[in-house]
Amino acid sequence: MQTRRWTLGSLCLLVAAMVAMPAAAQDYPARPVRIISDSAPGSAIDVIIRIVAERLTQIWGQQVVAVNQPGAGGSIAVRAAAQSPPDGYTLFVAALSTFVAPPNAAANLPIQVPRDFLPVGYFGGAPMFITAASWLDVKTLPDLIALAKKRPDDLTYGTNGPGRLTHLTGELLASRAGIKLLMIPYSGGTAQVLTDVMGKRVPLVIEAYSGLAGAIQGGTVVPLAVASPKRLASFPNVPTVAETLPGFEAGGWQVVLAPAGTPDAIVQKVNADLIKALSDPDTRKRLARFHRDERLLSPAETAAFIQGEQKMWAPVLKQIAAGAK
Repeated sequence: MQTRRWTLGSLCLLVAAMVAMPAAAQDYPARPVRIISDSAPGSAIDVIIRIVAERLTQIWGQQVVAVNQPGAGGSIAVRAAAQSPPDGYTLFVAALSTFVAPPNAAANLPIQVPRDFLPVGYFGGAPMFITAASWLDVKTLPDLIALAKKRPDDLTYGTNGPGRLTHLTGELLASRAGIKLLMIPYSGGTAQVLTDVMGKRVPLVIEAYSGLAGAIQGGTVVPLAVASPKRLASFPNVPTVAETLPGFEAGGWQVVLAPAGTPDAIVQKVNADLIKALSDPDTRKRLARFHRDERLLSPAETAAFIQGEQKMWAPVLKQIAAGAK
């Protein structure tokens, strides 16, 4: 009899939980929501997060606060987000480098979904540009490849750190083109790289447009090619890398994650409202200057996208690990 009462009590609790979960999602959010990222204050990604956060604040009627936790290759932000309660009030905007990282590059990386976090939605992305210093006198990607073959181990490119997308793209380019390029990491990011470009110490820079806009407009660097599937409408005269190296694509991207254990009803609600925010005409107009792609993905589609990117970059990571031995 006691066992039966326990069973009935358990069933009642289960039913109550199932009823309460959608109700909790309907009431969500009832207080401010934090969005953690490893971006530095004032960076392009930080600005983008704040634009979207502003729109989510309007949709939810609750303040959405961007929290910057840069450092340690992204692992500080990962730890802070993972240790947050799984209640939907802490979200995490994670970059490609959080999922695609060489072994032992940083603590807690790379992360996996859904083991470490639950995918919520796609936040946006931007293709990488292959650029050369104007003083290098290289105007096209085939010119660069030809020069690199004449000067093996002589051409350098600056990156924002080992294992970051700038590094991965350089390794992929060298591998696909059959050339050798020397990677130089900069703790100060692209701004520091460009300083050395102007000082004629580094001839090549690989980065998204947001980090190169001033340098391209000012003629400091020449865009040789963009690693997008097709030419960008805003840069019709810049060929894709794939026009020289078929199938070549490389782009940075960010996704929104929630701590493991967050109720699915809340994950689905955040996804729906994120899509609403990214589809807002004013938000799209404000984001257009960053030349980002638009993909409105469900949580399941976001998970598949992440896993596909991890699979695509696995050979490059293996190559980097082998070269480090």
